[in-house]
This record gives sequence, structure tokens and C-alpha cells, in this order.
Amino acid sequence: MRITSTAPTRVDLAGGTLDIWPLYLFHEDPQTINFAIDLHASCTIDSLSDRSIHLESRDLNRSETYSSFEALDQAKTHKLSLAALLIRYFRPGSGFRLITDCKSPAGAGIAGSSALNIALCGALNRFVGAKLSLPQLQIVARNVEAQVIRVPTGDQDYFPAMYGGLNAIRPTPGGILVDHLKTDIAAFERRMVLVYTGAPRASGINNWEVTKRHIDGDKRVIKNFERIAAIARAMRNALEANDWPEVARLLREEWSNRRRNAPGISTPQIDSLIATARRNGALAAKVCGAGGGGCVFFFTEDGAKDRVSAALAAARARVLDVRVATQGLKITVSK
Repeated sequence: MRITSTAPTRVDLAGGTLDIWPLYLFHEDPQTINFAIDLHASCTIDSLSDRSIHLESRDLNRSETYSSFEALDQAKTHKLSLAALLIRYFRPGSGFRLITDCKSPAGAGIAGSSALNIALCGALNRFVGAKLSLPQLQIVARNVEAQVIRVPTGDQDYFPAMYGGLNAIRPTPGGILVDHLKTDIAAFERRMVLVYTGAPRASGINNWEVTKRHIDGDKRVIKNFERIAAIARAMRNALEANDWPEVARLLREEWSNRRRNAPGISTPQIDSLIATARRNGALAAKVCGAGGGGCVFFFTEDGAKDRVSAALAAARARVLDVRVATQGLKITVSK
């Protein structure tokens, strides 16, 4: 039996960091706005006749083998920690070969690890016949990722990987709600450009430090998050109204706010690329994820996408040919 799963990565537009528990409990109507893109993470599981477990990551160029599940379970360290810990959770009863890959560039800030996490969860869930729902898989993915990185994780990255599309992620005391925004996707795509700066990021935002400062009552941090929440709510409204000038204005405000509160989120290279893009028809830009490098998202005038892309390519940025991924986690089974 062969099981293949794929899940899309994402670009975050507004409300980032508000998806980390318990920060969202301290603000009114917190939302994170993001959209899935068609750079996918994938997982393939081939069943074996023996009990051995073979793991391979093609994008990381790493592999490891265990003689059985018990050997994996008892190992103190793993070359592929995320896959190993998820296998430990799902506890398969037979042997298999598992191969993963991720099309996101290294350190891009577009949630490649979270997309891979969901692809792994989906494939393993099907392999062992656990029948967990997508909301249940999201909880498993989030908690196992926290075990790997050893700090609390946010929730926003898993939902575009599960559902695709352009979404408002709304954390509440009763759980996480996902609203699929009714936006003119074709018009949105005509205005979006995504580039990779060619340098894996040295994270410009330390979410754990920010979380601790918020909980400790840092008034400046709390005020900053109130502004982040307000921008995200307004961004949702602008997207649903297809109000592109307002989307651009809010994206500029989001970026300005992020830069003011975490100067390390940008780099001289990113600043230069943004200036180049604006001279050629970009209306706004922001770094994806925690910043310090990685990917930069640009929002352009209608009709300026190709001109902006060409200017950024001439400035030695890698322009990524992406579209909005309208489908999330996909699983196929063959024999």
C-alpha cells in the first residue's frame, strides 16, 4: 500500500503572533489573516512486509532507519525529529518507508515545516486507521511541533495547510474558528508577487520573548498587539470588499508596525528590494513570518505585477511563481 499526502504552505498578511496561546485571550476579536500558496510539502508512505521503519527527507538530505517501532520509540535522538515524534504518537503496528519533501525554500517564513507537519499527520493518520478529524490533527501537529522546538507554537500555520484558500483564523476560548474569506482570488493574484531573498532568516521576532513580555504586563507590547489586532480586523473587511487600495494601505501599516517594534525583522537587502518594487508599481510589502530574511510579499497596482517581478529579479531576488492554493491537505491511497 502507498499513501501520498500533500499540503500547501502559506503567506501571512496580518495578525501574526496573535495566534499564540494565551495571547489571543487578552484581546478583543483577535484574527490572523493568511492564504495558502501552491508550494507544497509532501509525504509518501510505502508499507513493508517487515517491521523496519525507514525515514528520508529529500529537501534536508537526511535519512535514518530503525529496526522496529520499539527501536524508534526508545531512541534518545533523531535526525528527523518531527517525523519520529509523530510516528511515536501514531504508533504504527507494521513497517514502512516514509519519504518527505518540501518545495518551500529554506528559512522562507512561509510555514514549510507546518505544511510538512500536516502532510505527515494526514498520511500517518490514514496509515494506522486512526480516523482523526482535521481539527484533531491540528492539535496533534501543534503539540508535537512544540515538543520539537521546545517553545509554544501558534495556530495559524496549520489551517491553510489543512483547508487551503484565503482565511481568517479566529482563536476563541472555545477553540479555533476558520472563516474562508469570499475574496476575488483572481484579482488578488493579479496583484501579488512573492520573492525569496536567498538568505535563510535569522529570526527578527522572538515570539517566546514577546509572549513572556506580554504576560508580564509590558504596556508597550500590549498596546502593540492591540494595534496588530485592529489591523487584522480591518484587513479582513478590506479583502472581503475587494478594496485593493485599502488592502495595500493596511499592509503598509502592518509592515510599519512590525518594523517599529522589531527592527531586526528587516535587512538592508529587504529594504532595497522594497524600494525597487515601489519604484516599479508595488503599493506595499511585508516580510513573511518572523523575518530577518526569507520571503517578502509584495502587493502591486493592477497591471504592474510583471514589471515588479522583473525589477526584483534584476535585483537578484528569486521570484517564486505561486498562486493561491484553493485546496488544502490531499491524501491518496494506491496499491
